[in-house]
Amino acid sequence: MANAPLSNWQTRDVESVLHPYTPIHKLKQTGTMVIERGKGVYVYDSEGRGYIEGMSGLWCAGLGFGDEEMIEAATEQLRILPYYHLFGSKGTESSIELAEKLKEIAPVPISKVFFTSSGSEANDTQVKFAWYMNNALGRPKKKKIISRIKAYHGVTVMSASLTGLPYNHIGWDLPVDRVLHTDCPHYYRFGKDGESEAEFLARIVQSLRDLIEREGPDTIAAFIAEPVMGAGGVMIPPEGYYPAIQDVLDEHDIIMIDDEVITGFGRTGNWWGCQTVGMTPTTISVAKQLTSAYAPLGAVMVPEDIYQAYVDHSQQIGTLGHGFTYGGHPLGCALGVKAIEIYQKRNIVGHVRQLAPTFASRMKRIGDHPLVGEVVAVGLVGAAELVADKTTKRSFDPKKGVGAQLAKFLEGHGAILRALGDRIALCPPMVITEAELNELFDRFELALDDTEAWVAKESLRAA
Repeated sequence: MANAPLSNWQTRDVESVLHPYTPIHKLKQTGTMVIERGKGVYVYDSEGRGYIEGMSGLWCAGLGFGDEEMIEAATEQLRILPYYHLFGSKGTESSIELAEKLKEIAPVPISKVFFTSSGSEANDTQVKFAWYMNNALGRPKKKKIISRIKAYHGVTVMSASLTGLPYNHIGWDLPVDRVLHTDCPHYYRFGKDGESEAEFLARIVQSLRDLIEREGPDTIAAFIAEPVMGAGGVMIPPEGYYPAIQDVLDEHDIIMIDDEVITGFGRTGNWWGCQTVGMTPTTISVAKQLTSAYAPLGAVMVPEDIYQAYVDHSQQIGTLGHGFTYGGHPLGCALGVKAIEIYQKRNIVGHVRQLAPTFASRMKRIGDHPLVGEVVAVGLVGAAELVADKTTKRSFDPKKGVGAQLAKFLEGHGAILRALGDRIALCPPMVITEAELNELFDRFELALDDTEAWVAKESLRAA
């Protein structure tokens, strides 16, 4: 099928913009989708075509597009104070208010909030803070961080090292030293033949224990985890996973870093993903739905005992030598305050819980399709894995790009989802109505049928 000529906007885009997470070697042939505007759960491209944005952008636009309260909050803050920083004992009213709100709604007692510009910066900061804390406590060897295969924690040098995905490492000279990766808690893909889910859980918990003992507990500072793995493919761990690994971490004095960048602020049907899966965090990273993506902002939330270790080290050195020019930006903080206020007064968590059964039932129906192996759903986030053989769980050849082709068919039906390899992720704005949610799934089913026909035509199921 020949590609249509590129539009003016597409041509200008290809000539000027370097696109992340894109096969850039193909762009001059395929072009780009230039998004012009958005309203509610819909976005519209420069050619006037509308799409249900089934991924909330990048898991982040929880309130959808064009929310008037958010726009008014941004406008008011820009008039009052468009920018200031938090360096050198400076403060702003919006950063103070947002820190207080985060402490108020936190799932565990939190003492202080450190602001960043993104989730990647927040997780990068988590590592630096873990190192700083252990230096302050006189434990200079306790520096390694355990992450997981298929985890996603960002793209800075350190957060990309924490990420457990090959395309974030290959060609980038990553991961760096001090980062370890343990098993991915995904039973469908990593359970052994004949192994029950309970046996799988016991095996990967023992594997974590073995890793810690092999490396030496006195060398390991922290374990970092998303409550539900996001960009690695939306993977929900077996029930009891987090309490089981928590016991191992507690035994060896290893802190639990909770990466709530995707799961925070209602996405899973609770304020926090850790509450949904039974995780007990020590420190917490947030971003994305913190501002509903109306401005970039991230944060690290720390308890009092860890904060006191920072204070002690600052006293020895003379300052806390870390921070970002835009960390705690007044605009982002004002929008964070407003977003949390909206989540509370509109009962967004309740709305997610109300829609969750419909979401789960439509995901289950997707799972009946001949192309689909596993489906998972929690709250308003889920995924469907495309397989060549449902019985054996045999995958398609990754080079065939079956997931990417389905995403293109979806666009033709007026919907945007994200292909993570051959796992198709769904993460619609949390303000979506039941009718809009059903329409999104109707379009998904049409695209699945298109993909099935394409797979058959191209004989892609051949082993």
